[in-house]
Amino acid sequence: MPPPLPALNTVPPRVRRVIAAVAGAVVLWLVVAVQLFVNVDPLSMHRTDAVIMLGGAGSERLPVALRLQRELNVPVLVLSHTDTPGNAAADDICNSATFPHPGLVCFRPTGMDTRSEADIIADLAHANGWKSVTVVTSSYHVTRAGRLIEQCTTADVQMVASHPALGPGQWLRRFVIETGGLIDASLRPECTDQRTGM
Repeated sequence: MPPPLPALNTVPPRVRRVIAAVAGAVVLWLVVAVQLFVNVDPLSMHRTDAVIMLGGAGSERLPVALRLQRELNVPVLVLSHTDTPGNAAADDICNSATFPHPGLVCFRPTGMDTRSEADIIADLAHANGWKSVTVVTSSYHVTRAGRLIEQCTTADVQMVASHPALGPGQWLRRFVIETGGLIDASLRPECTDQRTGM
C-alpha cells in the first residue's frame, strides 16, 4: 500500500510558493495560448489580390479558401501542393488542372514547411504585383504562419482561420508545438530583408 500523501500544511512554505508559481504560469500560458491559437478570427475581412491556402489539413482549409474567394470575389486561388495524405483535397485540384490557369496557382514548398511557403508566397506576390493576400490555415497555425509570411513580404497579409475539430489532448499538443514554433519564428526570422523587388 502506498504511503499517504503529506498534508498540505506539512509542505514547506517555499515549496508551496514554487508549486503555486508553476501552476500560475501554466494557467497563464494556457490563457495566452487560447488567444494566440484558437481565438484568431479577424474582426472583418476585405478583398485581396489572391487567396492562398497553406498545405496540410486540406479538407478543413480548402472549403474556407474557396468560400472566401467566392464571397470576396478574389481573382486568384493559390494552393500549396504537397502530395501528402492530409493535403489530398487541394492536391486533387492541382493535379487535375491545366496550366497555365488564370485563376489558379499551385506551388510546391521546397522544404515542405511554413518557412518554405512564406518564401514562395513572397516571390509570388512580387512576381504578380499583389499588394494584398488572404492566407488560410488552421487556427492554431495562424499566428506563426502570419509572422513568417509578414517577415518575407511587404504585401498586406490577411490571415483567416479554418477551425479543426480537436480534442483537449490534441489542442494541448498543438499549443506546445505552436508556442515553440512562434518562439523560433521570433528568434530566427525567415526573411530579414522583406521582398521589395531587389
